[in-house]
Amino acid sequence: MTREEILSSVVEILADSFELDPDEIKPESTLYEELDLDSIDAVDIFVQLRDLTGRRPDPEKAKLIRTVDELVNFVEEEIAAAERGDPEPDVPMPGS
Repeated sequence: MTREEILSSVVEILADSFELDPDEIKPESTLYEELDLDSIDAVDIFVQLRDLTGRRPDPEKAKLIRTVDELVNFVEEEIAAAERGDPEPDVPMPGS
């Protein structure tokens, strides 16, 4: 996937899941302040991103993400890790 395709998928997930206006979601948008998401929303995002990346996200990396652009970077890294065959983090997904 290209970076633009990843950004489009992330915007779609955010808009559909949290009833946000896609035009208001910019790469520099902050997830918690500008988009008004909370930690429960973040878990939901990462569960959906697993479908996109094919990998279980590393919660230590995930909790450092603050902007839409950082989220896109994270997805890029996870897709690259999946393509390299890197092992998934040895941590359970929240709620499992």
